[in-house]
Amino acid sequence: MGSSSSFILTLHIAILAWASCAASQPVQERFYQCITLNSELSIPFSEAFSAPENASFSTILESSAQNLRCLVPSVPKPQLIFTPYIENHVQAAVICAKELGIQLRVRSGGHDYEGLSYRSEMDEPFIVLDLSKLRSVRVDMQDNSAWAQAGATIGELYYRISQKSKTHGFPAGLCSSLGIGGHITGGAYGPMMRKYGLGADNVIDARIVDASGRILDRESMGEDLFWAIRGGGGASFGIILAWKVRLVPVPATVTVFTVPKTLEQGATKILYKWQQVADKIDEDLFIRVIIQVAAGSQKGEKTVQTLYNALFLGRADRLLQVMEESFPELGLTRKDCIEMSWIQSLLYIAGYPSNTPPEVLLQGKSLFKNYFKAKSDFVKEPIPENGLEGLWKRLMEEDSPLMIFNPYGGMMSKISESEIPFPHRKGVIFKIQYLTIWNDDKPESAAKHIDWIRRLYNYMASYASMFPREAYVNYRDLDLGTNRNSTSFIQASSWGSRYFKDNFNRLVSVKTKVDPDNFFRHEQSIPTLPLMDERRGKSMIH
Repeated sequence: MGSSSSFILTLHIAILAWASCAASQPVQERFYQCITLNSELSIPFSEAFSAPENASFSTILESSAQNLRCLVPSVPKPQLIFTPYIENHVQAAVICAKELGIQLRVRSGGHDYEGLSYRSEMDEPFIVLDLSKLRSVRVDMQDNSAWAQAGATIGELYYRISQKSKTHGFPAGLCSSLGIGGHITGGAYGPMMRKYGLGADNVIDARIVDASGRILDRESMGEDLFWAIRGGGGASFGIILAWKVRLVPVPATVTVFTVPKTLEQGATKILYKWQQVADKIDEDLFIRVIIQVAAGSQKGEKTVQTLYNALFLGRADRLLQVMEESFPELGLTRKDCIEMSWIQSLLYIAGYPSNTPPEVLLQGKSLFKNYFKAKSDFVKEPIPENGLEGLWKRLMEEDSPLMIFNPYGGMMSKISESEIPFPHRKGVIFKIQYLTIWNDDKPESAAKHIDWIRRLYNYMASYASMFPREAYVNYRDLDLGTNRNSTSFIQASSWGSRYFKDNFNRLVSVKTKVDPDNFFRHEQSIPTLPLMDERRGKSMIH
């Protein structure tokens, strides 16, 4: 802590001496000069900075962005992209941005569904801080833990764990190119969540740069802030530098399967049955359902296809027993079951071709880059068959719809709603992810597909959780409300209660305490309390 504080003081003094004569310079130049003022931060501009006039700018901006809708020409672009090489660069970026009145957007993996990590409609100018060079992973088998820097992908973390042990893993996401920095801030669910909970449930320490530019760990940040960053959404409380995570045991051999069922094969009745058992089945078994429109048996016809995609923490013989007892309607057979190692199962469920070597996880490249709009729901009562039939009708109206049902129960129902900010626990049968995908940047295309998904979402209202209708913060949805240029607590509660339920009030109190000037902000960042509520906010923290 001492070295961090002295670094900040030195930098502040240098900036104050320089700031008054730099005001007339362009934003990029002022920020670059500010960053490089301190000799230990000396970096050639071409290595760590990219401005819109640079040939590399578009390539870097688009490198990890998943949603092409957020890159169309009409969307505001950053004045500069800064790619720090060491933690002190991140400290300097915070201090310089505050001194210069520039907003920071922070990107680790770039999977943000609304692109809030690399675009802004709130403030101009803004700079993107791209953490992709901060990606070291250190696995400690004696401690059953790993430190992973924010720019590392979960695929890299999985790979590094598998190199040390065939019987250890980490319960986080399916998409291997997710940046671990942002992924865990929203919860981080995956195919072992029913056994071990979320990635955020298995964090034991963190390093973060706060609004003052200090580097803090769990001890120095305190338990309130440590609570808030594990599931309270990204980019509200500080910049995650690294997570220390707890490793969990996995069998040397696990089993996977994918079983398709179309409407003609009884998909409606089978899915209705899945809803009865998905959260109650053996917690070693995770069966998600991928729903899409496929070609029908007759030429020119379409049908709805449901894919039952599963990971079982055990061998096929025991899996078949579990399925026969709990879900015989699927008709799982021995030939459907594939036994493999845990690391191979991640490649399988992520959609890589069979025999893909695990080293592909080190590439950190997304398999999914599209124009899309997404939404989410949590379901607490099974959707009746006639409700599913209405859903099929609406899916058939769209070009490339996709829905994913993710089962809950098991460990997810045993952890308190207030243990971390992620509140979707006991009583949830499954979560729905809705997606509509298109392939061009025409505004009319976006309008058409977004209108369709909004109508679908309205249709599903009577089948989803109510008061509030819950949503998953890592599937950001600006339809639920935005802050824009306001920090109104009332305005933010429209989406805050959906993402966090009653935890939203505590998140606001922590935000008010650690970032009272609201430096870390975006369209759905946690707001600060109004001045008149500060006394109440302090009491809410304790």
